[in-house]
Amino acid sequence: MKVWKILAGMYITLLGPILAGILNSVWCRSKAMKCLQIPMDGGKNFADGRRIFGDNKTWKGFLGYIVLNMICMVLWGAVCRGTGIEAYNLFYQGAENTFGNNLVIGLLLGLAYGLFELPNSFVKRRLGIVPGKSINGCLKAFFVFFDQADSVFGCVLVVCLYAPITVGFYFLYVVVGAVTHIVINMLLYVMRLRKNMF
Repeated sequence: MKVWKILAGMYITLLGPILAGILNSVWCRSKAMKCLQIPMDGGKNFADGRRIFGDNKTWKGFLGYIVLNMICMVLWGAVCRGTGIEAYNLFYQGAENTFGNNLVIGLLLGLAYGLFELPNSFVKRRLGIVPGKSINGCLKAFFVFFDQADSVFGCVLVVCLYAPITVGFYFLYVVVGAVTHIVINMLLYVMRLRKNMF
C-alpha cells in the first residue's frame, strides 16, 4: 500500500478524536459548567507528598473528551457514510457505520483519550514537573513527544478492537498521531486556546 494511502487512512480513522481534542481545549477554556472544574485527584497528594495528577486533569476535561468524541464520531460517520472515504476508516472494518456503533466508538475513544493521559501526569508529578509544563534539559524532547503520544496510545488501542493491525503499524500510528498533536497544540497556543505550547 502506498504511503499516502496509509496516512490518509490514519487521519480518516482518527479525525473524530482529533476534532474532539481541539473542541475540548475550547470547552475547558470556556466558563461553561464551572462546577465540573474539579481536579480528578480531588486535590489529594500521593505518598511522596506531591499531587496525584495535578490541577490540570479535571472532570470537566475528562467528560468533555467522552461527550465530544461521541458527537464527533457520529458526525464524522455521517460524512463518511456512502462515500469512498468510508473504506479507509478502520473502525468500519469491524463495525457498520451506524449511529449506535459510532456512539460506542466515540465513548471508547473518549475514555481511552482521557484515561491514557493520567499515567503520564502521575509520573510528571513524581518528577516534580509543574502541571502544564515540561521538563528542562536532555529529556525535554522525550517528554514533549510523550505528552502528545499518551492519548494516542489509547485511541489506537480502540482502533485495534475493530481492525487487525500489526505492532509496527500501531507504533507508526502513535508517532504520526503524536506529531499531529504537537502541530495542533502549537496552533491552539497561537490562537490562545492553550496556556502552554508544550
